[in-house]
Amino acid sequence: MAVATQSIEELSINAIRFLAIDAVQKAKSGHPGLPMGAAPMAYVLWNRFMRFNPKNPQWFNRDRFVLSAGHGCMLQYAMLYLTGYDSVNIEDLKQFRQWGSRTPGHPENFETAGVEVTTGPLGQGICNGVGLALAEAHLAARFNKPDAKIVDHYTYVILGDGCNMEGISGEACSLAGHWGLGKLIALYDDNHISIDGSTDVSFTEDVSKRFEAYGWHVLHVENGNTDLDGIAKAIEDAKAVTDKPTMIKVTTTIGYGSPNKADTAGVHGAALGDDEVGLTRENLGWNHAPFEVPDNVLSHFRKAVDNGASFEAEWDKELAQYRTKYPAEAAEFERMLKGELPEDWDADLPTYTPDDKALATRKHSEISLNAIAPKLPELIGGSADLTHSNLTELHCSGEFQKGAYANRNVHFGVREHAMGAICNGMLLHNSGLIPYCATFLVFTDYMRGAIRLSALSEAGVIYVMTHDSIALGEDGPTHQPVETVAALRVIPNLLVMRPADGNETSGAYQVAVANRKRPTLLSLTRQGLPNLAGSSPANVAKGAYAVVDCDGTPDLILIGTGSEVSLCVDAAKELSAAGTKVRVVSMPCWRLFEEQSAEYKESVLPAAVTKRVSVEAGSPFGWEKYVGSEGAIIGVAGWGASAPGGTIMKEYGFTVENVVAKAKAVLG
Repeated sequence: MAVATQSIEELSINAIRFLAIDAVQKAKSGHPGLPMGAAPMAYVLWNRFMRFNPKNPQWFNRDRFVLSAGHGCMLQYAMLYLTGYDSVNIEDLKQFRQWGSRTPGHPENFETAGVEVTTGPLGQGICNGVGLALAEAHLAARFNKPDAKIVDHYTYVILGDGCNMEGISGEACSLAGHWGLGKLIALYDDNHISIDGSTDVSFTEDVSKRFEAYGWHVLHVENGNTDLDGIAKAIEDAKAVTDKPTMIKVTTTIGYGSPNKADTAGVHGAALGDDEVGLTRENLGWNHAPFEVPDNVLSHFRKAVDNGASFEAEWDKELAQYRTKYPAEAAEFERMLKGELPEDWDADLPTYTPDDKALATRKHSEISLNAIAPKLPELIGGSADLTHSNLTELHCSGEFQKGAYANRNVHFGVREHAMGAICNGMLLHNSGLIPYCATFLVFTDYMRGAIRLSALSEAGVIYVMTHDSIALGEDGPTHQPVETVAALRVIPNLLVMRPADGNETSGAYQVAVANRKRPTLLSLTRQGLPNLAGSSPANVAKGAYAVVDCDGTPDLILIGTGSEVSLCVDAAKELSAAGTKVRVVSMPCWRLFEEQSAEYKESVLPAAVTKRVSVEAGSPFGWEKYVGSEGAIIGVAGWGASAPGGTIMKEYGFTVENVVAKAKAVLG
């Protein structure tokens, strides 16, 4: 095929392919096959349909694009470069997967402007897409008027066979069908190849029928390699269906154009090699040097810059008219877009004294949620089928359902993993929404991948996790988290909170809402806890503080978290009565404490006081750092058991008597 015979569209598609081929070849690492096969659908989508502004990647009413098959990230980087985003230039493409590059090995939202969500772990992206579409539907229902549409955009996702194999995608797509998210359009790169070879070795289901069963509108483009009009017609048909999400199965050839490696696993995750790159250039008629894009092709793509400016200017006029007609709604909408919290949003969070009734911290959480929800209209979320156990219902709103998108109580069903990923998408919509989600703490194991990506993506989702220790009782070790808090604490950028009472729960919500770039996980009790005389909402932000203190330098420091702080307080009374000077430290959040100044940390845990005992109804892992070689750790080294909660706590040594005994042993 000679270059002269190629249309501008064919040249443009080959430009996408060869930028991916050349970048992977130079890096000697990456996945060229997907960009080579999916280039036609990406070209049609970005060139004919998507509304975006390359010079303002954060323009609110842009269409969102998610590459769920994130291993094929050179497809997205090529599109960003070609359409004129400043975040990716030709040198960035040459530095693909290198140290300090803006084109890392999988798309990262915090690294590359124009990347909406961080993808790579398969299935997460399509679930993020459901969250993005949910956010659009919710905001449109709240702010649009019959004569004004200021929220009106689509979410497009390219996903692959691997995404469809992952269970998380099934969870989220089932929900998307239930909710009828008509502005979610997923293009399935149906190339029948995974790392192990043909998908026939493990994946032979009818994906289209599965999505039809989910309640999706399903289409099929049989020739995704060259039928550009067929791809465009499918997207047009998808947009015409407004009450269902659409899945377009686009059958492609992975590594299209490679004479020897196309349609094989060999092109999935490895560079083509110099010889095969040359043969592919010859086969596709691409007579250009590595990373060279003909001027006419670049000019063709760069029309997106002027188009994007026009799209945004039109929307700015619409917003200006909206401000005039609906000033109150406009003020709230623009406040949210700026990420500004309402004034005094936390003014109604309660404080407590020891005279107030002992309540479970899950109940204090419910009180806190409903104290802030009326003043914080961006708060939206719910539970994985445990609303009345997690106590997460917002009393000021109804249920988010098809036809009732303005409501803020979201029922996720028993779909923990998708719940977390959907919340990530809602937050990364970047419209100011503050999503929260809930389940039992032990089931964070089902959603750990999404929690990890919250932390990595700088997405301040609030995770409300209840039934947080062996004290939950009769359900037994399957439901009793013992290693869970320790495992969560090691995730970078995640704030893990175990509040000790009502005051600390209020403080935990202040921290969680204020932290928009890092997620917070609340570890909450089922059992009632007394409100402590020395607890403080404000001190939660310090991570640890003295809830009980003594005159002068203490002989002993008792350190507790959550439900065990009150045990430490009662033990301190007994020890103090016997003449021991005791400080009790509540440590609701290790990470926040580590971020304090050296002077503050020394004031709470003086290095000279080496006699220390930690008390936490979970794994002892990690407590050595705070207890030291001369201290003792009271924790749970094995599994829980099935019995009434009080019995279990006693049998495992979470009693005043045992804390006192351990303290005396430490004191010698």
